Amino acid sequence: MIPGAVSLNVNRQTHVLEVPGDASLMAVLRNDLRLNSPKYGCGLGECGACTVLVDGVAARSCVIPVAGVAGREITTLEGLCEGDELHPVQQAFIDEQAAQCGYCLDGMIMMAAALLARNVDPSVEDVRRELSGNLCRCGTHLEIVSAVMAAARRMKADAAGAVR
Repeated sequence: MIPGAVSLNVNRQTHVLEVPGDASLMAVLRNDLRLNSPKYGCGLGECGACTVLVDGVAARSCVIPVAGVAGREITTLEGLCEGDELHPVQQAFIDEQAAQCGYCLDGMIMMAAALLARNVDPSVEDVRRELSGNLCRCGTHLEIVSAVMAAARRMKADAAGAVR
């Protein structure tokens, strides 16, 4: 590996990058890896627009130094799908028409995916609590919660079918 380089595992691919270790993960994902899903919102980790998964846990990429996630598994919205098949949360957001302006969309999907990985049968209150830290400018909260619940039903049904 190049001295001073950082090795990142992003969306099941390893990248060795010469970037400052204190650069934000979001900046590296967007500028160096050309992944557009983590959005710059507040730059303080408050709005959720930059949410990615780090080892399966939702994390605000705008406040994480890239050196802090070297060697860990990072998943962006682009990496949620399996080939051409969308993740159930992505499909549910489309089916439920849960998008409007798009500011919060990627972060909401990543938060929902993290929740459903831990709890395939959440209550509406669980979903609201999980998504409460993600800001939505246009007020599609009802559609977003509906989409997450639809994804949960699909994932639960898929899991039940796999068990049989």
